[in-house]
Amino acid sequence: MVEITKVDPDKIESLSFKLIEEEAGDHGLNAAEWAVVRRLIHTTADFEFIENTRFHPQALQAGIAAIRSGAAIFTDTRMAQAGITRRRLAQFGCEVHCYIDDPEVVTAAKRDNSTRAAAAVSQAKEILHGGMAVIGNAPTALIELVRRHEQGILQPALVVGMPVGFVNAAEAKELLMASGLVYISVAGRKGGSAVAAATVNALANLAAKKSKAHSA
Repeated sequence: MVEITKVDPDKIESLSFKLIEEEAGDHGLNAAEWAVVRRLIHTTADFEFIENTRFHPQALQAGIAAIRSGAAIFTDTRMAQAGITRRRLAQFGCEVHCYIDDPEVVTAAKRDNSTRAAAAVSQAKEILHGGMAVIGNAPTALIELVRRHEQGILQPALVVGMPVGFVNAAEAKELLMASGLVYISVAGRKGGSAVAAATVNALANLAAKKSKAHSA
C-alpha cells in the first residue's frame, strides 16, 4: 500500500532539501557549489548533477557579482525566462530578456538559414557584454555565443551553458569550457531550461545572502 507523507505546504521545499542532503552524502563540493547543485537536484531529482556540473574557478564569484551589480540576463527560451524568479532579482535591478520571438530575430534566422536561438544571440549583443547568458535549450545559441566571443564581440560576465539534447549539446558545452569564458555548465547531454533557470535562482539566493551579510 502506498503511503503519502503529510507535509505542510510551507515545509515541502525544506523537507526536499533535507532528503537531498541525506541521499547525497559526502559530495565533495564547497558550500556555494553545493547551493547550486542542490538546486539542480531539487529541480530534476537527478543526483548525477553532483558529478556532471562544471564550475569555472571564477564562476560563482562572477555570477554573484553580476547579479548584485544589476546585470542584464539573457535567456535562449521563454521557458528559462519564466523559470527565473524575478522577485529575488528585482532587489538588484536585474532584468531578464529573451528575444526568441522578436520579429528581427525571426527575419535574421530565415535570411541566414540559422536557428532563432542563434540569431537571438546577435540581437542580445549589447546586454551580453558584461551581462549573464543563460542557455538551457539550444546548442546553436551556445555555439554562436562562443563564436562571437572568439571574434572579440561578446564578453559576458558569466555563461550558464546547459543546452540539452542529442545533437551538438555535449559538444557545445565542451566548446564553452575550452573558450576562456567564465561558465557554469553540465558535462554530457543533460541540461535544459529548467536546470539553467534553477542555476540563476541559486546564484540569486547566494547574492541575497551576501548582501544581507554585508548589511548586518
